[in-house]
Amino acid sequence: MNERARPEAVATLSLEQSAWFMPFTMNRQFKKHPRLVARAEGIWYYTPEGRKVLDGTSGLWCVNAGHCRKRIVEAVQRQVATLEFAPPFQLGHPLAFEFADRVVKLAPEGLTRVFFTNSGSESVETALKLALAYHRLRGEGHRTRLIGRERGYHGVNFGGTAVGGIVANRKIFGALVAGVDHLRHTHDPERNAFSRGQPKHGAEFADDLERLCALHDPSTIAAVIVEPVSCSAGVFVPPVGYLERLREICTKHGILLIFDEVITAWGRLGRPFAAQRFGVTPDLITTAKGITNATVPMGAVFMKEEIFQTFMQGPENAIELPHGYTYSAHPLACAAGLATMDVYEEEGLLTRAEALEPYWQEQAHSLRDLPHVVDIRNIGLIAAFELAPRPGAPGARGLEAHIRAFEKGAYIRVTGDIIALAPPLIIQKPEIDQLFATVREVLKSLP
Repeated sequence: MNERARPEAVATLSLEQSAWFMPFTMNRQFKKHPRLVARAEGIWYYTPEGRKVLDGTSGLWCVNAGHCRKRIVEAVQRQVATLEFAPPFQLGHPLAFEFADRVVKLAPEGLTRVFFTNSGSESVETALKLALAYHRLRGEGHRTRLIGRERGYHGVNFGGTAVGGIVANRKIFGALVAGVDHLRHTHDPERNAFSRGQPKHGAEFADDLERLCALHDPSTIAAVIVEPVSCSAGVFVPPVGYLERLREICTKHGILLIFDEVITAWGRLGRPFAAQRFGVTPDLITTAKGITNATVPMGAVFMKEEIFQTFMQGPENAIELPHGYTYSAHPLACAAGLATMDVYEEEGLLTRAEALEPYWQEQAHSLRDLPHVVDIRNIGLIAAFELAPRPGAPGARGLEAHIRAFEKGAYIRVTGDIIALAPPLIIQKPEIDQLFATVREVLKSLP
């Protein structure tokens, strides 16, 4: 037996020597001072030493129903012993069709079809390709331009990175995809700092799309993709009227509107989809994360019936869409997804955030007067605290807050100097109190 492969040898191996190249992580810093969890239950993580850590971010915006839910775990256990894999190309399995019919019933009216992927990044790539192909099939192949938004996050594949607008995620990779432009972001701290829910000012930022239409000619634009709430960049909530105006402009010019709801879908804003919360229906919606409670990776793209039917032409023995993934509609993911929907329905989790939101909001804004806090933003069961950066060291204060919170028993997410919170939807008021008390203690201690 290879010495390195023996359990006792692995146990003593320093993490600084580990082969794992960690994603979106300061690898050298982390491996010197690791933050590890060994198991989870409900809203809690447990470190290898057994210390409890309150999960303030639903894992990575994804464990909406809480960790290790028995019903979901048992569904996956049964499925892996029954049918662990079935090719999705020219073959199917019953759970895929059952799950598709189940989730479209929760989608905004008119979005009647669903394409399964394995992640949010794959969902975005699929939606962008669907938009391009849709126009081409309709005889408008000149519509090739894609519009994203500054500070937007749409995953890490080529298309998603290109339409994304977080500079640090883009600049190291060069040109990416041609024919992409970006709307101005909506963050306006001078007028909207410490807004509760949707900011009152900024609907006019949507008119930036008219500027891009004039610049490029609207007949060249295939799709606009935005997050209803731009979460990964720091929880930027859309101003009142902004999404409505985007919908109006897209309809006017024949441009498809894509909502990236990888984070906001599945109850985060008190509705199954953020589109329903805001009363704005896009042409396509990308999802992932909470669709299976993150138990098994899965994503999905919801589309309007018209888009689907556009592909249903030509001879029946021809493939309508030359696109897909080996693991599309994976049997384990479908089993996890069906059980997740059962939990959501039986416990009312897809609407529970609506009832918790007023209490959550008050708790969040009670931290307004703490040191270094320059803005607080919230909607649904999401909150963000923007901190003043240290002179010459942007992001240092946020990282220190993240580390100190973990030491004090709470896992929080940071983006630069912005703290984001989005706990599992099963959280109770005493646990909300505990989470914000920990954040308060951390912020008061930061130099």
